[in-house]
Amino acid sequence: MTPLPDRLLPTLRALLNGCSQIFLQQHALCGALILVAIAVENLALLPGALLGALSGLLVAWRLGYGASDRDAGLYGYNATLVGLLFASQFLWSLPMAVLLCAAAALATALLHALLRRGRLRGGLPVYTLPFVLFGWLSLASAELFGLESRSAAAQVLQGDALGLGAALLRSIGQVIFLGSPLAGACVLLALLFAGWRCAAWALGAAAASLLMALSLDGTSTSALFGLAGYNAVLVAIALSHRRIWAPLLGILLSWLLQPCFGVLGLPPLTAPFILACWLVLAAGRSRWLAPADATLRS
Repeated sequence: MTPLPDRLLPTLRALLNGCSQIFLQQHALCGALILVAIAVENLALLPGALLGALSGLLVAWRLGYGASDRDAGLYGYNATLVGLLFASQFLWSLPMAVLLCAAAALATALLHALLRRGRLRGGLPVYTLPFVLFGWLSLASAELFGLESRSAAAQVLQGDALGLGAALLRSIGQVIFLGSPLAGACVLLALLFAGWRCAAWALGAAAASLLMALSLDGTSTSALFGLAGYNAVLVAIALSHRRIWAPLLGILLSWLLQPCFGVLGLPPLTAPFILACWLVLAAGRSRWLAPADATLRS
């Protein structure tokens, strides 16, 4: 029988890699610092992230999904995001916890199906599509299950130099629903450990998004709270291994796409990131958008 520590260590590594895979990295230390950032923001969010991640890993293990994919964290990041969404939006209760686990498990099963199909047919990367779909479904059905919304604490946001610096960090933290500058700084540090290039692209995309939003709408509360840039941050990281025009075009597309979801009455979540990347990758046959290397994340 396998000793308990020998079973726990791979599970812990897979859980941490799953957290880092939210930012398209496979780096256990990065994942650990992301959990620290979540705890810095609000300890009530941490159980949601862990419960979602463990639900995804349990489904992947019980259904016999590939061990290498489990260890790489591919079956953790969508489930972790689902857990964070629930914990950030709803007060803890038994129905909330049950629905969280169910949504995380179903998101993992959908991810597996999409990964398998994509690998067989050379399709586009899945990214956070299962999280977005089950996130929309869960938010729409919350009232049906009697979930109580979490009230957001009022914050005074300033458009001075200090406030803009805080907004820059919030843009990075908002990828995982973190609205405090300190939590955003922890996420940036996590990305720096994963690789300076990743951190530089994230910071650059956040800065460009903040400048764009403020130039269009003055001291926009949404921009100062970091909500205008988190999709661009993910796009920049996802496409940073390609020629420079790819991430730049992807960032622009994410800016254009994000307001469309408000018109549709849907929270954008990470849908603009997914669509922007898909559009760039679909156009990737042209020489000027060709990848700098042949490695693409599934």
